[in-house]
Amino acid sequence: SSSPWTAVTVGAVPVVLGAVGFTGAGITASSLAAKMMSVSAIANGGGVAAGSLVATLQSVGAAGLSLSSKVILGTTGSALVSLVV
Repeated sequence: SSSPWTAVTVGAVPVVLGAVGFTGAGITASSLAAKMMSVSAIANGGGVAAGSLVATLQSVGAAGLSLSSKVILGTTGSALVSLVV
């Protein structure tokens, strides 16, 4: 069974992603997301690799969470909360 923390954790993901610059309109200039994208592009010869962390976070920031992402994030969030509490 899932805890109330799971819902809070999963629900917070889009808010957190938006706050660091991964938005539905793209990556926000001068944000943490923009810096991550720059580092990723430099490391990959000028482009952000499909399936990379930056690409995945932007995809989630733009489209919201898929069911599988919610399950993974909810499980991870619950595990982290149980370690902290």
